[in-house]
Amino acid sequence: MSQIKFYQGESLPLEMHKVRIVQKLNLIPVEQRLKAISEAGSNTFLLRNRDVFLDMLTDSGVNAMSDRQIAAMMEADDSYAGSETFYKLEAKIKEIFGKEYFLPAHQGRACEHIISKVFVKNGSVIPMNYHFTTTKSHITLCGGRVEEVYADVALEASSKHPFKGNIDIDKLTDLIKKHGPENVPFVRMEAGTNLIGGQPFSMENMRQVRDICDKYGILLVLDASLLADNLYFIKVREESCRDMSIREITRAMADLSDIIYFSARKLGCARGGGIATSSPELADKMRELLPLYEGFLTYGGMSVREMEALAIGLEETMDEEMINQGPLFIAHMVQELEKRGIPVVTPPGGLGCHVNAMEFVDHIPQEQYPAGALAAALYIAGGIRGMERGTLSEQRDENGNETLANMELLRLALPRRVFTLSQVMYAVDRIAWLYENRKLIGGLSFVEEPKVLRFFFGKLVPVDDWQIKLAAKFRQDFGDSL
Repeated sequence: MSQIKFYQGESLPLEMHKVRIVQKLNLIPVEQRLKAISEAGSNTFLLRNRDVFLDMLTDSGVNAMSDRQIAAMMEADDSYAGSETFYKLEAKIKEIFGKEYFLPAHQGRACEHIISKVFVKNGSVIPMNYHFTTTKSHITLCGGRVEEVYADVALEASSKHPFKGNIDIDKLTDLIKKHGPENVPFVRMEAGTNLIGGQPFSMENMRQVRDICDKYGILLVLDASLLADNLYFIKVREESCRDMSIREITRAMADLSDIIYFSARKLGCARGGGIATSSPELADKMRELLPLYEGFLTYGGMSVREMEALAIGLEETMDEEMINQGPLFIAHMVQELEKRGIPVVTPPGGLGCHVNAMEFVDHIPQEQYPAGALAAALYIAGGIRGMERGTLSEQRDENGNETLANMELLRLALPRRVFTLSQVMYAVDRIAWLYENRKLIGGLSFVEEPKVLRFFFGKLVPVDDWQIKLAAKFRQDFGDSL
């Protein structure tokens, strides 16, 4: 087990790997951090990595590969068509998910693009447990509309509910009856709801959704990008699944799905993605778009070296001692922050630790992007790059009005096998200092606002000189310490 109880002291998560290659980190002084975040338009996405100490922006494409994955990359067959590497990956997809057809793509949002192009039309309604930014954009661009049918507990930041990512079955049924099953091409379940704290859904809930889909003749699509965390939570939180292996849980979830798609930047610790199905009819519909938007059928925009790494990474995902690393370290970080009275999303989910900015900086109105402001403040306080998941990640409605998010979260991702426990505790310490000085944090306003996915490259400015005051307070309290 990788949750170890020490002879003297509390239980701690234990790294189940050893470090063999290192990358130097750089912690620049607070004055330089203030300058860097200003030049980045108070948008952590626009920071240069050389100015970042702990990069907790995302787990996408930044998980550490294993020695077996790196070795496998040297075996790649880089043929344009008919690569043996593709068939190796296809066989692994078939073995793990039981899906006969596999369409590779360069990453998860490319899969969403193809699925939306094929199945979404003007007036389509797509129910899901919660939306993801790129998913919603692709569906909207094709004339469809996302409808979230989560259980009410999903938006309770502090809770003991083990599966806040569940779909509310009554809401789903009512939605289908209201719009008609002919206008609902598929139901999407996201394994680990990204925007509300990486919260999982249960196997039982997925079975119930499958029954509804069968009743009304609707496809069930699984976004498996964060599947690894969801697998772990089902294993440890769902009584009926505790005696199942990770491989058995995976196959059971796959068997309930008509289409599975994923980003390999998350699942499998590589880069790329793909769509899998057992239906030749569904595969044929999507296959036609692959060469047009991605690449030939046997590479689909992916590097064959990444395909080799992904085949190994998917196999390693079937190891509980691998997939528990993220959730255990996230849980420890959440518990340490809770001890210090800092508002966080509970129970701990996957992907990262989520700080509840709505409560942390409750003096900042949502129109001034509190989660974005908190992300900028944490960078100033510790050189830590987190990611806003709130109103800044939404987009304005057709009339130009701000769409206020259901939650305002600062996501601090913990990529797998990347950070040590001491680095996690450094982050906890800087967040605790920031909480003590939270009234210094002010809001943000846009100066450059893209119309779509504005959180990626929009630029903002502080509403007053609060960032300067925060940096000065840090220097006063920490002196020459970085």
